[in-house]
Amino acid sequence: MKLVESESLARLAERNHGVLATIHSERGVDAVPVVFSVDDGFVAVPIDRVKPKSSSKLQRERNLEADPRATLLIDHWDPDDWSQLWWVRVELRWETDVDDDVAVRLADRLSKRFAQYSDKPFHRLLVFRVLNVSGWAGKGE
Repeated sequence: MKLVESESLARLAERNHGVLATIHSERGVDAVPVVFSVDDGFVAVPIDRVKPKSSSKLQRERNLEADPRATLLIDHWDPDDWSQLWWVRVELRWETDVDDDVAVRLADRLSKRFAQYSDKPFHRLLVFRVLNVSGWAGKGE
């Protein structure tokens, strides 16, 4: 069953992790698991100082510099009851010039959702504007 936009957005807001897909110039789709926060038509993915990294300039950010389009996919899987399956796909555009209030709200949401982010250990946030959201569920709403 196709999900209506409001239901897709509600499921997105309930979740805190998914798969972010950007476009690599040679490999094509470049998908990585991420945590995120949502606020009023924006999604933020943190570049943090918590997890080890070889650089704070991650490949996903280099991909976005070349092409600002991205997709975030979240889903629910139940191997025993396929009527419980669902997914939501969010089409995004990376925004490099975001209002400070939006960035602060998104960072606050991350800090409240994850104990590891309580002191906001972010190099920066990748902030995206939501362009479109769609979804599907194994059973009607």
